[in-house]
Amino acid sequence: MRIATTIFLTDETITPVRLAHQLEQRGFAGLYLPEHTHIPVSRETLYPAGGELPPEYGRTLDPFVALGQAAAVTERLTLGTGITLIAQHDPIDLAKQIATLDHLSGGRFTLGLGFGWNVEEAADHGVDWRTRRELGRDRMALMRALWSDEPTAYEGEFGSVRASYAHPKPFQRPRGPVVGPRTLIGGAAGPKLFAHIAEYADGWLPIGGRGLTESVPKLRTAWESAGRDPKDLQVVPYAVLPGAGKLAHYADLGIEEVVLQLPPAGEAEVLRTLDAYAEYL
Repeated sequence: MRIATTIFLTDETITPVRLAHQLEQRGFAGLYLPEHTHIPVSRETLYPAGGELPPEYGRTLDPFVALGQAAAVTERLTLGTGITLIAQHDPIDLAKQIATLDHLSGGRFTLGLGFGWNVEEAADHGVDWRTRRELGRDRMALMRALWSDEPTAYEGEFGSVRASYAHPKPFQRPRGPVVGPRTLIGGAAGPKLFAHIAEYADGWLPIGGRGLTESVPKLRTAWESAGRDPKDLQVVPYAVLPGAGKLAHYADLGIEEVVLQLPPAGEAEVLRTLDAYAEYL
């Protein structure tokens, strides 16, 4: 099983360069970074985990800039977002960022995408909360057009692009309906999410990894009903606090990668956590 990590990198934590060096040297498989552009002070949206929202949410580094630094100082470490808030991006700009990072890293990028939880943050980006999932689906389709080998136009419900020259192309080649880098969709289990995964992604990025015994078979059914090859489905539990029994259970479900949570802390504390996680490598 590949053991990757995630962390809220901020202006107060270990730096992307130091963390990337340490992860690769120690044999960890990858680094995934979350995204929040800003956190409105006045909001009605409750923190999904309960209690007060931790301060690191309002201090996160831009994941693409940070992952670019990580890519430049590593050779094998995979790089991902967990997650890109796709509805909050201009898709033409985002397509360029993603393709550039995947190209420069030699195909090491994973696009973990999701639809968010903070209504006020999304609203400042002009996002109608009720249609954010369809907006994200539409933006993925537009980006696939830009990533296609030949100039391809796209006309969607929420956006369009003319047939265009758009380089670089993502390093990773098309596979089935997926064009672009490895793509995993985050979110709670449900028919709509599973339909989106089967339509335009490589798999699922479930936060915490709970309930997979019941959920994974339902996802596999949706996947196969869409005509996807069963062996291609990827399920990557995300932001997991590890235990030997938990990882063994994931392995029994056919899971090949898990993303462990690191503390949003300075270098000394993060390295101590990596030392503790070494037993799972």
